[in-house]
Amino acid sequence: MNPRPRAIIAMNPPTLAENLFGPHRERLRDLVDVSAEVLTEFDSRAAARLIEDVEILLAGWGCPRVDQDLLDRMPNLRAVVFAGGAASAVLDTGEATRRGIVFTNAGEGNAQAVAEYTAATIVLAGKRARYAEQLYREGRKPVDREAVLLDSGNFGRTVGLIGASRIGRRVAQLLQSTDLRVLIYDPYATAEEAVSLGGVKVDLDDLLAASDIVSLHAPATAETDHMIGAHELDVMRDGAVLINTARGSLIDHDALRGHLRAGRIDAILDVTEPEPLAADDELWSLPNVTLTPHIAGATGNELHRLGRDVVDEVARYVAGHAFVGFERVPGVV
Repeated sequence: MNPRPRAIIAMNPPTLAENLFGPHRERLRDLVDVSAEVLTEFDSRAAARLIEDVEILLAGWGCPRVDQDLLDRMPNLRAVVFAGGAASAVLDTGEATRRGIVFTNAGEGNAQAVAEYTAATIVLAGKRARYAEQLYREGRKPVDREAVLLDSGNFGRTVGLIGASRIGRRVAQLLQSTDLRVLIYDPYATAEEAVSLGGVKVDLDDLLAASDIVSLHAPATAETDHMIGAHELDVMRDGAVLINTARGSLIDHDALRGHLRAGRIDAILDVTEPEPLAADDELWSLPNVTLTPHIAGATGNELHRLGRDVVDEVARYVAGHAFVGFERVPGVV
């Protein structure tokens, strides 16, 4: 019988390991010989001893970046499993590929959490729940819904999804059970793919002009930096709601502030640029802005799902099977 592969857990804060793996610890120990110590650094003498013979690295956010120099100190490393969206967040994936190290992530589990949050937020935005709550709280008496909430509801309302990403696709699928009309902008998605998700592929300006609610699901790249700028915000219809659970850099916040200050649109921002905003930023106090502290991704018991996915990948590796979430690096063989 082959000995269990040596594994270490590296993330910060170290308590994150229990949040991820608590319910799965016994299964993980059955699969690998995992150190009880959770590493937050690799430079101490104790850490150096642990990493020199490690075969599997279980990494979470806060893990020190595993670059070429560190890989030189981990000569037996064969696999990296990242409890987040992409292993490239903590690993030089190009160098790892050249060394024959395989890597994977728990992005599907995190995508599910973000999609559920976003779909719920879209439905609540259509119901104008925040506005109704403000009226109720300020008046402390019954609200005449037929008088002041006639522009609320989700029957036939149009939602625009920018980005048919892993998360964007899940949001579209969750909305299929509603009477919402879904438009999708993604230069890499086909019209047929949009239809399969219950939506219609359109150009960005057409989506912005037609949508009551716009939700962002594009990655943060040079091409998507401030993709929602002055022009795009001008195109959005009066009274529309802009939701961002992706990355703050997708929106030009200076341009956004003007539209929000004027009350022309509403915004629900789980991510901002910078994050968090400065303490004196007017977005904190504007009544048509909802700010949440980056909670769309996995939180609380949802972390157990990520931990389960990590352990599932470890089980595949130990059994000699390919990772389900295997990441390929373009241009690297």
